[in-house]
Parts: sequence; structure tokens; C-alpha cells
Amino acid sequence: MIKGAIFDVDGTLLDSMEIWEDAGARYLRRIGKDPEEGLNKVLYPMTMAEGAEYVKERYHLSSALDEIIRGVLDTVRDYYFYEAPVKTGVKAFLAGMKERGIPMAAATASDRKHIEAAFKRLGIDGYFGKIFTCAEVGAGKRSPLIYERAAKYLNAKPTEIVVFEDALYALMTAKRAGFHTVGVYDRFSAEQTAEMKRQADIYVKELLEVDRFLSLS
Repeated sequence: MIKGAIFDVDGTLLDSMEIWEDAGARYLRRIGKDPEEGLNKVLYPMTMAEGAEYVKERYHLSSALDEIIRGVLDTVRDYYFYEAPVKTGVKAFLAGMKERGIPMAAATASDRKHIEAAFKRLGIDGYFGKIFTCAEVGAGKRSPLIYERAAKYLNAKPTEIVVFEDALYALMTAKRAGFHTVGVYDRFSAEQTAEMKRQADIYVKELLEVDRFLSLS
């Protein structure tokens, strides 16, 4: 019997993965520069510092590297505060879970303040007893720690909890730790769809039928 649920945020609850591909270009447009086509692919493998150095040299910016980094981070913050949309079906699904008395927690690699602001703006903050972040627990989602901390908060065993994830590696982490898993489609990880369908207990295009997930055992 399912006694709790843990939700990833970016790509699962929020249609927000685009900011991680577009932050550099958005920053450049904000300061009046025209970003090159495919900039996201150039910046993706770089660290924040490496990316700042690249755009400083490529676009002849006079700003110091730390100012560029801050500008990009501010761009990401503003996206969550004012733009990031909730995915189709999420609000109704969360309402259904709450109606059935299933306690919920969020587990995210994003900044707490960003997620809290987005949740409040979108009217879904009241569904989650607690938000857990990778930074605060001290490990990313290749470790099960964030799920284990959330399970302890939910006062349930992994076998009594379902984890909702859009990223294959995170879903596999939860699965290996003994949690039930639901793979959620996201356009930014569409290439993982076939493997997600194989690995997840349930795979969905959108979050819809609550009772389907509560039948996991």
C-alpha cells in the first residue's frame, strides 16, 4: 500500500528544463547581445566559470567573470519567480493525492528559494509537506540520500513510497533504493523514453489517474 509520494520538480511537476538550456542566451539578450545559434550546446559541458569566460571573450563583455555568473544566476532566478509553468495535469493530480490523504514531498536539484517561489505563484505549495534539495542533503540524485531523507520525513518505508522522476538516472537511483518508480515524460529527456518505459514501474505522458499509482504494491 502506498503511504507517501516523492516528486522531482524540474521536468516532472514544472515544465522548466528549458531554462537550463537557455539561461546563457537569455542573459546575453538581457544585456543587448545577440546569442549565437546553438549556444546551449556550447555551454552545456562547461562549468559556470568556464561558460562565463567563454561568453566574456566571445561577446567582448567588459563585465568581470563573477558579474557574468551572477547575471546568469539572476536570469535563472527570474525564470522560476515569474515564468516557469506547471505541467499539464499536475494540479489536478496533486489535488487528487491530497484528497486521498497521501502525504507528499518534493525532491529537487534546484535552489530552494526558486522552487518555493514557483510553487507559491502556481498555487501548488500547499500540497507538499516539505521540499528537499540536493544542496541541503549534501548529495545529488546519483545517491539515494535525498529520497531516503524524504522517506524518513514521510514516515514510510521505500516500499511504501512512489517516486516520480523524468530523468532516467534519478529514477534508477530511486529504484535501486527500493522505491516504487513512475517515469514521467519530458520533452527535454525524450531520448530516454524507451529505457524509462523499461525501467519504471509505471511510465506516463502526463500525471492524471491517481488511483493507478496508489495500486502499486
